[in-house]
Amino acid sequence: MREVVIASGVRTPIGKLGGALKGVLVEHLASQVLQEAIERAGISPVAIDEVIIGHGKQSADTPNLARVASLYAELPLEISAYTVHRQCGSGMQAVISATQSIRLGDSDIVVAAGAESMSTAPFYLRQARYGFGSGNGEILDPNTESQPKSQPVEKYGRITMGLTAENLADKYGITRHEQDEFALDSQNKALAAIAAGRFVAEITPVVVKAGKKVMEFSVDEFPKASSLEILSGLKPAFKKEGSVTAGNSSGRNDGAAALVLMERQKAEELGIKSLARIVSYASAGVPPEIMGIGPVPATKKALQLAGLTINDIDLFELNEAFAAQSLAVIRELGIDRSKLNVNGGAIALGHPIGCTGARLLVSL
Repeated sequence: MREVVIASGVRTPIGKLGGALKGVLVEHLASQVLQEAIERAGISPVAIDEVIIGHGKQSADTPNLARVASLYAELPLEISAYTVHRQCGSGMQAVISATQSIRLGDSDIVVAAGAESMSTAPFYLRQARYGFGSGNGEILDPNTESQPKSQPVEKYGRITMGLTAENLADKYGITRHEQDEFALDSQNKALAAIAAGRFVAEITPVVVKAGKKVMEFSVDEFPKASSLEILSGLKPAFKKEGSVTAGNSSGRNDGAAALVLMERQKAEELGIKSLARIVSYASAGVPPEIMGIGPVPATKKALQLAGLTINDIDLFELNEAFAAQSLAVIRELGIDRSKLNVNGGAIALGHPIGCTGARLLVSL
């Protein structure tokens, strides 16, 4: 089987909802990381076979983000591009799809990326096409409306992502204190990583407007100093007597990340030193009401395909959608927490839906 290597990886700093990146459209975030990843790989754009981008909050404003971003990045018109959607795993799916294309021999070089601008996701109006008639209309926010609609509502009811975390907390006996401790640890690790400059090499700064000024945005803005006292004082966000709060959950954010994947022999021919080799990948389905436990069967499957065990792994990057969800995954897999998200995770850094899967790999 053809081997796939990663030649480069880069990301933007992550912005908070309505923050530094609120005026930057998703296609521009994506085009910047495409250009930067290609430049860092040291390849000519004409050598690229395909571009694949994961995007969660898709809309008619940017149909097929991958193609639009490729054109903004001034890549050759002949390069095909397509966009994938797998909710929070969209960026990771882009990498999986790129890997499959290379392994099959359809491509030698693919740029895989993930991008999201939750700040600019357009609101929408149901029933507006044919008129509301009398009565009230409703403006819907895609950042919240999609949460209870990730499963057939008629069959499963309205299950928000926060409620799935509450379900996992109940199932695994995860306390509020444990969740707050985990969240604080994520914040502290992220702040320490920023202070030590550990993210500098993986970030490409974004030029943004701040009022009349133009500035370079280069540092993740979502991490914040906190304490157990502050976190324990927050009210449950999804269930009256619950334990999941805004403080022990990931945020709504903006950002993009990209990686250049290559067939190993092609990389050697071009004299490119690879950063990593993709050994295996896997995905798995779980009941919608506990969606956050999905990494457990997927990880087990990926380890089996690679002929490895959990103890063979030195570092883990897990999407911290919620502290409760993360702790459930850690317990089920038996992960040594000293190896997990060593520079903080999504609770601190933020979770730009389509970007995160690619961002995890860039940071790793």
